[in-house]
Amino acid sequence: MIELGSAPAQSAAPIKEVSEATFMADVIDGSMNGPVIAYFTAAWCGPCKTLGPMLEETVRKAKGAVTLCKIDVDQNQQMIMALAQQGLPLQSVPTVVAFDQGRPVDMFQGAVPQSQITEFVNKLAKGAGGNGLDEALEAAEEMLEQGAAADAAQTFAAVLGEEPENPRALGGLIRATVAAGDIDQAKTLLGSVPAALADDPAIAAARGAVELAEQTQDAGEVGELRARLEADGNDHQARFDLSTALLANNDRDGAVEELLELFRRDREWNDGAAKAQLFTLFDTFGAEDPLTLKGRRRLSSMIFA
Repeated sequence: MIELGSAPAQSAAPIKEVSEATFMADVIDGSMNGPVIAYFTAAWCGPCKTLGPMLEETVRKAKGAVTLCKIDVDQNQQMIMALAQQGLPLQSVPTVVAFDQGRPVDMFQGAVPQSQITEFVNKLAKGAGGNGLDEALEAAEEMLEQGAAADAAQTFAAVLGEEPENPRALGGLIRATVAAGDIDQAKTLLGSVPAALADDPAIAAARGAVELAEQTQDAGEVGELRARLEADGNDHQARFDLSTALLANNDRDGAVEELLELFRRDREWNDGAAKAQLFTLFDTFGAEDPLTLKGRRRLSSMIFA
């Protein structure tokens, strides 16, 4: 544990200025009661002027699940040297370090996009319990998986009432709307997503769900498409359409299999359509889905063979 002397007790403010005299109480001791983000900055630092406000706003949205402690490196040089001696790299600013239970658990350096800041803070908030919102999101995902799209949408919307820019809730509401069959409304919701969240994995999954739903509306008959392939195994359009038809019939494995086979036969067909469609499927399934992990491995082995 990092030790730098004692100080007054930590206040309940979510954002505070910290010095060498208060570092122990505010950051180390404070992290025993919940995650603390130590933000090392400087008045002359250009990237800090961009990162600081974004970080503060994201912490405020966490509604007390995370505390932000701002430390000016120029005004606390002895402390910075002491931290460096104890293994905390502070060679540049901005540096952001997350503390939990008295120890550093995560960090990043330099100006990063809003999506990464949001992910960083949400990960800490989740570890702290997330004010019950994470439990609600998990319950909504389970509802959606079980086919209760309306109930899932209602729960996602309730979370958004607490955190209007929660990417998991936004993405979940869009996917639930797709599952309910209202693709036009899903597209409207997708169009209203803030630009800062556009690259979040949850939004990418929602975007993929909308794209796939539009495609599967006009999906052909599986039997007819298989017959076309039996007649000509190099009918690439038929194989691509078969993948879409299989997806429309909830055969995710079959859909991925046909796209991988198409990529194996002709990776450049239709401007690389097979690979692009596979990436859309992987985004929609989620990075940790077993089918995504397996499919990515197989695709990579083909690309680098």
